Amino acid sequence: MHSILKSWQRIVALLIVVVLCIGCSKVPSTSSNPWEVITVPTKEKLLDIAFTKDPQHGFLVGGNATLLETQDGGNTWKPLTLELDDSRYRFDAVSFSGQEGWIVGEPSLLLHTTDEGRSWSRIALSEKLPGSPVSIQALGANSAEMATDVGAIYTTTDSGKNWKAQVEAAVGVVRNMERSADGKYVAVSAKGSFYSTWEPGQTAWVPHNRNSSRRVENMGFADNGQLWLLARGGQIQFSEPNNAEEWQEALYPELSTSWGLLDLAYRTPEEIWIGGGSGNLLRSNDGGKTWEKDRDVESVAANLYKVVFFRPDQGFIIGDRGVLLKYNPNTEKALSSEPA
Repeated sequence: MHSILKSWQRIVALLIVVVLCIGCSKVPSTSSNPWEVITVPTKEKLLDIAFTKDPQHGFLVGGNATLLETQDGGNTWKPLTLELDDSRYRFDAVSFSGQEGWIVGEPSLLLHTTDEGRSWSRIALSEKLPGSPVSIQALGANSAEMATDVGAIYTTTDSGKNWKAQVEAAVGVVRNMERSADGKYVAVSAKGSFYSTWEPGQTAWVPHNRNSSRRVENMGFADNGQLWLLARGGQIQFSEPNNAEEWQEALYPELSTSWGLLDLAYRTPEEIWIGGGSGNLLRSNDGGKTWEKDRDVESVAANLYKVVFFRPDQGFIIGDRGVLLKYNPNTEKALSSEPA
């Protein structure tokens, strides 16, 4: 009996080795690294980034009322201090249309500027507002669209004096929410067990069951309206281009990964970047069919949880503890700086 037990132990050990070998990274490396580490004057968690009509002039927002400004396209940043009743506000999102900008935060905060951020005014929000505002989209002169962490959506056309509800009922607490360029939303439930969609003209969110047993981590839109989905265990999935209800086969760029996929963004219609835990960064040059890893970025000790491209030549990745990467195709400069 003892010899049989030892034999089984050897078999189990061999199986573990085989599984671990299968899980070893076979993702090819990128030929160059186009990301530069930018020093920012904070260790607070950064949450969003936006630029004014001038692509050199932008703002970063984050925890503990963090507000940073750049005048040189994101190469250098300086802190700004706003006169608020409490310095512990969490600035969740920032958005600009021309000179007009908005910041939303928790608990229940809305800030507005009409002069490219030289001055900010606070706009009172109703105490009956469902949830806290976590998303804001500047839509033009005096106009914006705001969403809360329970899926309430409101629009204003008079600089925030009045707001009109777009949905009759909130969707429930969400872990993340994304808006497409044409005003559609997708929201992932707090536990990642299902997701919901909404588009202009609908009176309520439409719930959808996840299409696998894996917890959904994040979702969003491609420019053509196609949905993308990141799920637990390193799973990537895209909907059919003309039917968001049908999903293509799931992809696993790196099998048995121990780090999560956190956010996805398109630089061009074919080039996609995905940020993940522990400094992991993936790129696809063919619309998601094949993937390669930017291994130079693995030296950045941060979870890369937000990837943004404003234009093909202007992009940023936000990570933990004040980590900021700037897209820079000049590989000689990439990763040349260290975060403060």
